[in-house]
Parts: sequence; structure tokens; C-alpha cells
Amino acid sequence: MNLCDIGTIKEILTRHGFHFSKSLGQNFLCARHVPTAIAQGAGIDENTGVLEVGPGIGTLTRELCQRARRVVAVELDRRLPLVLQETLGEFDNFHLVEGDILKTNIPQLCREELGEGRKVACANLPYYITTPALTALVDSGCFAQITVMVQKEVARRICAKPGTGDYGAFSVYCQFHGKPSILLDVPAGCFIPAPKVDSAVVALTPYEENPLGPVDEGLYFRVVRAAFAQRRKTLLNCLRHGFPQLEREDVLHCLEEAGIGAQARGETLGLEDFARLTEAVGRRLQKE
Repeated sequence: MNLCDIGTIKEILTRHGFHFSKSLGQNFLCARHVPTAIAQGAGIDENTGVLEVGPGIGTLTRELCQRARRVVAVELDRRLPLVLQETLGEFDNFHLVEGDILKTNIPQLCREELGEGRKVACANLPYYITTPALTALVDSGCFAQITVMVQKEVARRICAKPGTGDYGAFSVYCQFHGKPSILLDVPAGCFIPAPKVDSAVVALTPYEENPLGPVDEGLYFRVVRAAFAQRRKTLLNCLRHGFPQLEREDVLHCLEEAGIGAQARGETLGLEDFARLTEAVGRRLQKE
């Protein structure tokens, strides 16, 4: 079955009376090279268990099932299970879970359905759930690699470097937890219906040990959120706003201790800078 053929896709969807949902951000993949690149980039083989988010009609899923030990897919749209029964029925290593990935206990699902061994996550994420879905996958701590298709601008944000316009709190979050890279660009014409923007496939390889060393993660991201909350403000002003219990002199002391200028802005700081600043803020908070 060629699920990369638009005629075949339309025939299957018509047979099931399926219409695309704008509210779910549905755009089904119809380019043969993309599923292959995703599966190869994720290093999927017969020893790999895969969690897929949003299988659609199963274009990527078929490629995953042909390579992986087992594939579990979570699908929110209740109209699609019958479609997937037709497109994936031949695979005995596939299991569908009807539900919302944002309400799913991912560690429990992985334990029960994927068992032991290497696990990866793959997803073609609608724009409206990109950040919470990727965050849920990362925070689960279950995966050796997370490979997601996202809008191209989001891919740039995930991989952005300090001092660039795309760099922000989400860049820091992703790079704190792993090493991101863009595997390939995916033009809008690779989907049906074609979205208004291009996409890209991003691979995030979580760190086994954080290269920053021991760090208070909760406080770290409080500092990061404060630093980016008002992009045009200096760190001095941002931290005063984010930590109202600290006086101006306290914040100046923290910045000096971390080796950061008082006029610096959050978008110029790397992950190590934020780690030093977090330590300084933590020490100052303990004195309050």
C-alpha cells in the first residue's frame, strides 16, 4: 500500500467519509523520502520500541513498523482508528492507543507497551501542541531520541544559539535536556492538505548526564523564564521582576558573581551562563 500517493490517500479517506480537521491541525504526510529519513535518523532497528504521536493515516507508521521491534501510537482523532485498521492491519507489532498525548502517562505507557530496551519517540506535531507535546516527551525521561516534525520556525528556535533572534526560553529548555539537530527540511508540498508554511524534522538526543553538572532545575528555569519574560529589558530589570524578594543590590551582586554584566540581556546568555546565574541567585535566596 502506497500511502505517499495522493490518489491512494484520497481514495482511503473518501471510503471512510473522512474530512480534515482544522482544529486538530491535520496535515498528512505524502512524501516517500521523509518517513525513511525520520526512521534512519532515529536509528530505529529490530531492537527499538517506538512511541508515535499522531499517526494520521499511517504514512510514517508503516516505515516504523517495518523497522522497529514494536510501535505504539497515540491518536486523538476518534475517526482514524478504522482508517489505521485498513492501512496498518498487516503489522502485528503495532498497537494503537486512542487518547490525548498531553493527558497520557507516558512512562506507564512505555513500560506496559514497549517494555525493556531502547525507546524512541517520533511525531508529526500540529503547531498548537508543539511545545507542550515535546515538553511531555522530554520530561518523561523515557527516550534515547525524540524525533519530531515541526514548523520550520519552531525547528530554528529549538536549535538556536545565543545572540540570535530565534533564541529564547524554549531553546534553552531543549538544549538543557539534550542535543538538537535539524535532520531535514520538509516543504509544504509534502503534505495533504499543504500547510501555509514549511516544516523541518528535528532530532533531540537527551543527555544521559547533564553536561552542566548538578543544577537546581526548578530554579534554573525560573531564572530562564524571568530572563526572557521581557526581551527588551536588561537582566537586572528582568530578574528584579521575576524575583521580587531580591533587592536591586542583591541582583547586581548575583550578576557580578556569575560574571555577567548588569546591562546584559537574556538572549545573550548561554546555558553555562544561566547555570552560574542560577547558583548565584540560589545562594542569595537562601540568605533572605
